[in-house]
Amino acid sequence: MCGVCGFATNQTLFHKARLDAMVDSMAHRGPDDRGTAYFGTMGLGFRRLSILDLAEGHQPMTSEDGSIVTVVNGEIYNYRELRETLVKKGHVFRSQSDAEVVPHLYEEGGMGALSLQLRGMFAVAVLDRRTSTLHLMRDHFGIKPLYYAETSDGLLFASDIRSLLASQAVRPAINTHALWHYLTFQYVPEPNTMFRGIWKLPPAHYLSFHEGRIMLTRYWQLEFRPDPHWTLPALADAIHDTMKNSVERHMMSDVPRGAYLSSGIDSSAVAAFLRQRQELDTFSIGFPGDHGEVNELTQARETARWLQSRHHEVVVTPEEYRDALPRIIAAQEDPVADPSAPALYFLAQEARRHVTVVLSGEGADELFAGYPIYAEPSALKPFEYLPRPIRQTIGRLAESLPPRLKGRGYLLRGSQTLDERFVGNAKIFSEAEKARLVPWIASTGPEPYWSVTAPHYASTRSLDPVSQMQTVDGHTWLPGDILMKADKMSMAHSLELRVPFLDVTVFELASTIPAQFKVGRGTTKLALREALRRELPPDVAERPKLGFPIPIHHWMKHQMRDFVQDILAPSRTPYFDAHEVQSLWNAPEGAIFNRDRKIWTLMVFALWHDAFLSAANAQMPEPSDEEVRI
Repeated sequence: MCGVCGFATNQTLFHKARLDAMVDSMAHRGPDDRGTAYFGTMGLGFRRLSILDLAEGHQPMTSEDGSIVTVVNGEIYNYRELRETLVKKGHVFRSQSDAEVVPHLYEEGGMGALSLQLRGMFAVAVLDRRTSTLHLMRDHFGIKPLYYAETSDGLLFASDIRSLLASQAVRPAINTHALWHYLTFQYVPEPNTMFRGIWKLPPAHYLSFHEGRIMLTRYWQLEFRPDPHWTLPALADAIHDTMKNSVERHMMSDVPRGAYLSSGIDSSAVAAFLRQRQELDTFSIGFPGDHGEVNELTQARETARWLQSRHHEVVVTPEEYRDALPRIIAAQEDPVADPSAPALYFLAQEARRHVTVVLSGEGADELFAGYPIYAEPSALKPFEYLPRPIRQTIGRLAESLPPRLKGRGYLLRGSQTLDERFVGNAKIFSEAEKARLVPWIASTGPEPYWSVTAPHYASTRSLDPVSQMQTVDGHTWLPGDILMKADKMSMAHSLELRVPFLDVTVFELASTIPAQFKVGRGTTKLALREALRRELPPDVAERPKLGFPIPIHHWMKHQMRDFVQDILAPSRTPYFDAHEVQSLWNAPEGAIFNRDRKIWTLMVFALWHDAFLSAANAQMPEPSDEEVRI
């Protein structure tokens, strides 16, 4: 796990001190080594967290003649097979690092060879000195981040936004259209960031910069293709063997490995496969007290006992959580208003005391249909038989009912089509609420939230509703929330986090699961549970998904009340209508749906603003039509 950065200019010299500043700003991503390759108008920078070939894995790496220079963040899990093939073709390797296959593979077939053959999590930069071209590539799912910015002189890129800012060629400013979407999704959908002029390279894409021009190419598509010929026993066997193989590949390292362990099946299965091959450290997190929230520590402890792992627990108090929030939000760089993100921060902090690599269960819910909301289409099926006008009338009547009245939400969601009601696992503010909260953005006519998800619905009209929902989450929620917080919170502590469920071969199998083996028999992830049952205690295989149960509701009413009020003071949140914020805060409990999450979303943005924009810049920015890419 590392940090990469670099530049390509339009024949303008880029001062090496700026490249050095970009590299040094990412020391947390790679505390063990640093390197640069500087050619005046083009250059690459690197920070290393040593995982493989601890002595010789220095980057940047080059081809034999030095014409191809590369840096790689992440892991190439099939590098041994690639290396063997390349050696047979005459390529000479200088190390045992997985990253060294990249320059040689590029020599063989350019970006096409890289995009077709690399299997892993990665952000790759290739500097082709023969053609003065810079190529950037991000892995299939967006496990590793990669940002870029265009300037009047060329293009900059980095694993961290802070690295781009350290170049002094990019100044922090708010992307107002990104803020509009953030208020819906609780994160900024790709390829935007909250910073004007800074973009995320989308997953499964590579970018080529040559003679001042950028060309984006998609090299892979996340598509679900349910196969009705599967039987559940055959599918379970295939999933079991594929997951076991994936975990084994994800084990490669020359440093200690461990595993996160929650109460659920995903992390438990990864830990179980890992435990078959090694002694194991497992890590869990919980919170004190009982405030109506579910604490996973007891169940995780029981699983750890069954695994016979060396188990480590972290219990985070509300005071610790509150005090760490400013630096946690700063570590996110792009705001993610997911209350579980800080939990990952504390969990990674503890894990790094014992290991350098952890395996985790991210991606299982998106690939195997694990979220409870995936059961909604079945529950709402009766509404499909009603004419559209009647459904709309039901929706209008439901809106007039008290917010917490039982059945109101069911009627509201049943009155909507799938693409109207589902935009992923979080939907914070409605369009009407946002118009009142940030009227200065609303007056510019920003694109509605469904513009983000519409292309994914358009491409999946022939699929069942659950596959459509998975497609939406796979393109939005997965990279924007799940993988963003996983990377940022682990790398804040120089910890490499690996996700065996997000392997291309695992997805190729998961994408063929028929609808009845995703959600059915009263559970989600039906096929996955059947596949992993043989590796886990029976109660673990049947446990429902909990996520990280953070007692935010209680804390905001008590231990964090003054803190939140201070953060949301008008002087610190000039972008939001003060009356709307105060009305939200003063609303009686239950009067506003999702009230706590709404407040949390505003607070995270305010903390992000504190971290990246000075008070002098807290003026209302002018929205620009050029600042959004959907």
